Parts: sequence; C-alpha cells; structure tokens
Amino acid sequence: MTLPALVIDILSWAMIVAGSFFVIIGAVGILRFPDFWSRLHAASVTESAGMILLLIGMALQTGWTLIAFKLGVIGIFMLITGPTSTHAVANAALVSGLRPPKLPQTTPQKVAAKAADKNQIGDA
Repeated sequence: MTLPALVIDILSWAMIVAGSFFVIIGAVGILRFPDFWSRLHAASVTESAGMILLLIGMALQTGWTLIAFKLGVIGIFMLITGPTSTHAVANAALVSGLRPPKLPQTTPQKVAAKAADKNQIGDA
C-alpha cells in the first residue's frame, strides 16, 4: 500500500468512527434529555453531523467511482430533508400546543434578593 493510499484509508476510517460517535451520542441524547425540544435538537444536529462524516468516510473508501457520486447525492438529499423534517416536526408540535419551557428571567435585583433570602435563612 502506498503512502497516499494509507493516508486516505486512515482518514476515511477516522471519519467513519467520528460519524458513528456522533450518531451514538445523538441516540443517547434522545434517551436522556428531559423534554421534546431537547430531544429534537439532539436528534437533528447529531444526525446531520454524523451522516456527513459517515458519507465522506465511505466515499473516501470507494475512491472516485460511481458509488462515491451516489453517496454525494444521498448526502445532498439528506442535508435538504433532515432540517426540513425537523422544522416540520417542531412546527407541528407548536401548532398542537406544545411550548418550549421558559427559562427563568433573572435580573440583578432578583439575584440579590435571592441571595439575601438565603442569607436570612442561614442566620435563623
């Protein structure tokens, strides 16, 4: 095996392993995150990143062939349909009444009041 072929082989396997890692992390995120919106974010971001890395790794394995072209077409199709389907699911959830959780609005005054309350409780 020549040096350029060895470098391409190592690079392709590194991308395949990295893509698999992203997909596994996304699956864990879907199982572990508490609400729909967090799970949707984990699924969409890791699906896109993992898919791109896996397809590039596979294309590097095949070389300049018709298979690499097909993998490129699949990648373009997935890059268009993945975010579109995520947006459609999020829009359907919003229309059905599922709202994202609101973060507590904090101001310096609220933080100071909360700290003062904690100090008073500790003194009693």
